[in-house]
Parts: sequence; structure tokens; C-alpha cells
Amino acid sequence: MGKINVLDRNVAELIAAGEVIERPASIVKELLENAIDAGSTAVTVEIRRGGISYIRVTDNGSGILPEDVPAAFLRHATSKLRLSDDLNFISTLGFRGEALASIAAVSRLELTSKTREHPFGTAILLEGGEQVSLSEAGCPDGTTIQVRDLFYNVPARLKFLRRDQSEANTVGGVVDRLALSHPEISFKFLSDHKLRLHTPGDGKLLSAIHAVFGGDFSSALLPVDYGCGGVSVKGYTSSASSSRANRSMEHFFVNSRYIRSKLCAAALEEGYKNSLMTGKYPFCVLNVELPFEQVDVNVHPAKTEVRFADGGAVTNAVYFAVKSALSQEDVLRAAREEAGRAQRIPNLLSKFKSQEAEQSRIPLSPRPSSGEERPYAAAPASRPVILRDRQAEPLREEPPVPPSAPEEAEEEYQFIRPAPPPPPAPAAPEPPHPPERLREKGITFVPEPPAVPEEAASPEEPPLEVRVIGEAFRTYVIFEAEGTLFLLDKHAAHERLLFERLKRSVATDQRQILLKPAVVHVSPEENQALEEHRSLLEGMGFVYEEFGNNALIVREVPLVLAECDPAELLLDTAGKLIAGKRDVSSDAYERLLHSMACRSAIKAGDETSLEELAELLRMVYANGEIRHCPHGRPVAAALTKREIEKLFGRIQ
Repeated sequence: MGKINVLDRNVAELIAAGEVIERPASIVKELLENAIDAGSTAVTVEIRRGGISYIRVTDNGSGILPEDVPAAFLRHATSKLRLSDDLNFISTLGFRGEALASIAAVSRLELTSKTREHPFGTAILLEGGEQVSLSEAGCPDGTTIQVRDLFYNVPARLKFLRRDQSEANTVGGVVDRLALSHPEISFKFLSDHKLRLHTPGDGKLLSAIHAVFGGDFSSALLPVDYGCGGVSVKGYTSSASSSRANRSMEHFFVNSRYIRSKLCAAALEEGYKNSLMTGKYPFCVLNVELPFEQVDVNVHPAKTEVRFADGGAVTNAVYFAVKSALSQEDVLRAAREEAGRAQRIPNLLSKFKSQEAEQSRIPLSPRPSSGEERPYAAAPASRPVILRDRQAEPLREEPPVPPSAPEEAEEEYQFIRPAPPPPPAPAAPEPPHPPERLREKGITFVPEPPAVPEEAASPEEPPLEVRVIGEAFRTYVIFEAEGTLFLLDKHAAHERLLFERLKRSVATDQRQILLKPAVVHVSPEENQALEEHRSLLEGMGFVYEEFGNNALIVREVPLVLAECDPAELLLDTAGKLIAGKRDVSSDAYERLLHSMACRSAIKAGDETSLEELAELLRMVYANGEIRHCPHGRPVAAALTKREIEKLFGRIQ
């Protein structure tokens, strides 16, 4: 019995209008999707003159039964759907049953197909949608479709095609995306007898990425494997040190189907926020996997637009997947992991017999030849600093520790036990550099959370011991840890620390009543987004009411943004709500915090004591977010011992 059946009229009417075959790429996309649905492991695409004169797609899939071949070219004839309920669980790339009929109507089409159970295959020839011949044929298992003379009977559409090379590039893009979504299939693409693409089909996504985009692209990628809320995200995304000038290399797939999704793009870029320079965008190949009933692909004829039953779950999954991947690039955390591995085997740290010894010994400068003790302030920049993963505290000047009698000597260094720390003050410390101009603007600060006691540190995550070497050009902190030399931009690091603290500390619920309420005209989509998130916006400081047809009247705005245009602020926030962004703070608010943090941060060229540098380093290490300044510039750079030795020719 045949597998292809003509859908009932009531089922066919539930399917979105079929896509018009407008160019060769449309044909290649439909034929490749059919080949993938047929279980193929190898597919070959060959075109000539950009696909206008010749297209051939060959696969080794399941083939078509002889009795099904004529029915395959009828409208709404498909083997992938039977009932209307099947539209809620679409697991195949194709499902409408219109592709072959549409292609045959505008070309000369020849199909040969054979199943594994039949000794002979079937060949059919159609011109302009009319069947010319149908016969048995000798052919290998699978299906081969040849399309010649595209639009020979529709000259009005033929004249709108682009140059042959442009059409060939568009076809190549279709093949590339399907190769990325199905790395288990070997794709071969030939254009005018030249091999343009050949993927190995080994099931490894990185192999497909390397074949499609090349080694430079694949070498700048970080693996992604994350799941939450019933949604998983797998694939690769670019490192924070790599970016592009546009979004053209952002590739998203849902259940291995290529899609264009503003929601996913917004979540991706939100994950890179403050990690990339302004005007730069990440690149990625990400596949979002979720139950088929949670996504509607029957939205647009091209099947590249989808609707999610729970867009918030998808946004969170993509956002946290990207953040998790970027944490792998953290050079400071990598040093800590190396320290953890080193502590599990005999190493230089074994000379410290106890945690107390680690915290009590501070190497000072070499003993002076005159016998006089040097003051604490003259200590060299090479003393070690124990860093622990605890809540960052503001920079502060430490009182000098008076010298005491030597406790013990080791080689040419003298060790002393520092004075016991003073009891904790009841009041929270002031934030660094608290300018009066911030308080004049009505900005207040909240106390920092208490620091986590050092003894509460997890034994599986040992502290990282570093040696602060000093400072270069009064700008870059130089320190060493576990065979790696680091440079820390003190201005960028302190600026990001202050920026994050301001975001937490500024009382956004303080409002300014407008003397003259502002009327804002919004679109229906913006109005709906603002209404659905009214409580969120009121918490930020916005107070507004309905004011006629698709208009709002704004009566109060956040205090820190009182000088900005209320209409611009509200529309900017509405746009971010529609895009599904997690942080809906207006751009004006972000710019204000950037400016305040930049003005208050340590400047390049400022004199900074060793204690301040060590404290800054500790705060940066404790907060995994402090890896880029608010403008996207990197905060730290690393140079391993191996790289240094290779630089000086010690190793090859």
C-alpha cells in the first residue's frame, strides 16, 4: 500500500499558504529537506548557471514506492501528515506536500527513485506540471531529481532572477545551513562542475562548521551544552575576543530546523552584553531542542519563522547557555582550576603545612645589609596574595603594619606575622570614590553583602595564590599565578566593578513627577508589551496611564533619568520588551551608569599603592562578571610560561 496520501480539504486548509518557487535556492531547499526526511546519510547537490539551467539533487534515502510516484506531484500529497492533530507534533522538515507540485509547474522535472525492497526503480518526467512519461528504470537506492530550464514557461518571473553567481551563492547558503543542522549527513555541493562544499558526515558539529566556514572561524568558537526548563541548547558560540560587524553569522536551529528568530538573537546578544565592543556582534551555531508540541513551525510558507509556546524558557536557555560558555574563556578562573589540579598532586604549594601558615606568612623585601629593618611600605611587589571566591569589597587604604621581631627566616627573606585584624565595623563601608555629585542627583548606595568567611570556602575549590609583581606604565597590574603571567587593566577593571555596583545600588524605584506629563504614541504591539509588564516598569519608576487610542500619558519617570526624554525612554524600553531581552533598562540609563563609573574609576596613570592593586585584583577575581569593561574592552590578558619560553627560544 502506498505511503503518500492526498490530504482532506479541511486538513489542507489548516496549513499555511505554500511558498512560491521564486528562485533556484527555493527548489534546492525543498528537495534537500525531502532528502533529509527520507533518512539519507549522503546528499549531492549539483547546479549549473546558478541553478537556472540545471539542478540535480541525489540522495541515498528510503526512496519512493512505484505506486506513490505519480501521487507525489499532486497538491497537498504527503506521507508526513494524515490528521489535523499531526500539525501539533511536526517532527519533519517538510509537511505541506506542495513542493514537488510547485517545482514541476515551472520547470522540466525528471525523478528517478528506488526503494530497497524493489528490484527496479521508477522514472517520471513532467513539463510544466504535466506528466509526459512514467516507466520502470534501473537506478540505485534513493531518489534523484533533475530540474531543467527553470521558469521556461514563466518569463515574467525569470527576468527577476539575479546574476548566475549571486543565485549560486544563495544556493550555497541553503546547503551550508542544512549541513550545519545535520552534521550526521555528508553533503556535497558542486557549482558549474566545481566542488564548493563537502562535509564528512561524521556527526560532529565542529567538523561541519570547519567544512562550511573554515579553520579561522571554527578556532574562535566555544562549545555550548546547556539545558533548563525543558529546553536544551547545544552547539558553538564565538569567544568574547572575536566578533563581527553584523548579525549575518548568527545561525539558530530549532530541533535541527533553521530559523530566523529575533527572540533567540536578543537572548544571544544579551549574554554578550558589556563583553563586546559597541557595534560588534557575536557569531554562533546553536540548536535549540524542545518538545515538538512546544513550537509551531506552521507560521510562514518558508518555514523559517516559528512561535514558541513558552518564549521565556527559550530566552533563558539561550542566555544562560551563552553565559556558561563564556565562563570557559575566563583566564583568571582557568588559573584557579589549574591551581586546584596542582593541589591534588605534590607541588610547590606543599611546603605550606597548614591554612594558617598560608595566611600568616607575608614575604618582605630582602634583609638590608646594614641590619636595619625596612618599613612595611617598602615591601616589594613580589609578595603573594591569597585570593578567595568571596563577595568583592570596595577599595580601601590599609593601615601600615608595624614591623615586629622576626619569627623565622627563610633564605634571604624575612617573614613576620601581621597584626590581628580589627573587629568588623557595624556600618557598611563606603563605596569607592563616592562623589558628592552622585548624591546631588538623588543616587543612593546600599550596603554591600557581608563577605563569605574564608574558612567556608569549598575544599574542592582551593584559593588561588598569586604573586603581584607590580605595575607597568601606571596602568597594567602584572601578576603571576600557576605558570601564567597576567596583565590587568586597572582602569577597565575598576570601571566595570563600579558599573556593576551602581546597577545594584542605584535606587531605581525613586521617581520624579513630571511637571508636564508626556504623551507617547505607541504601536499596538508596544502597547501590549507595556501593559503586560506594567508592574515591572512601575518598579523601575515609570508611572503611565492609557490616553486614548494607542497613546499613553507618562506622569512619573525614574529619578536618575529625569533629564531625559520620557517618550524616548518608554519606547526604548518597550522595544526591548518586544525583543525578549532580559535587561530592559533604557539605553540612556546604561549610558548614565557608564559615565558615572568611568568618571569615578581609577585612571590610567594614577599612582596606586600595592595594597590597592592587590585588593582590586581580589575583587576582580571574586566576580566572574568583571572580565570586560562596560564598553566591551577586555580587562585581563594572559601569557603562559610555555608561550614565554617559546618566545625566548627555550622550547620549540
